[in-house]
Amino acid sequence: MIDNLEQTERLLAKLRTALPVPTRITAEVAATLRKQDPAIGIGTTCSITALHYAGDEGGIVCGLDLAAGTDKVVYTSITHLRFDPRLPLAREIAAYQKHRVKRLRHPSAGAA
Repeated sequence: MIDNLEQTERLLAKLRTALPVPTRITAEVAATLRKQDPAIGIGTTCSITALHYAGDEGGIVCGLDLAAGTDKVVYTSITHLRFDPRLPLAREIAAYQKHRVKRLRHPSAGAA
């Protein structure tokens, strides 16, 4: 298992209560989005407006409201987002991200 299911469910519940959650996308995500749709306005900040758990393989997936005035929602892994350290859930999110990236880099660490 990559994720600790109980901790992930607790974090998801807290995040859902806090929606919309302000975040920043990484430069890599912004570049990918620009390549897919050059017409979309990509800023550095956006809001998480939806959350889903894509199982152990996909982890927490966030729906992002990237551009005001459009109904286009983009989904990305929470590991590709950055959060203001002053955000009340920032520590829990960072712990989840760190744990998940570590397990993904070392597949043997995810074996149960």
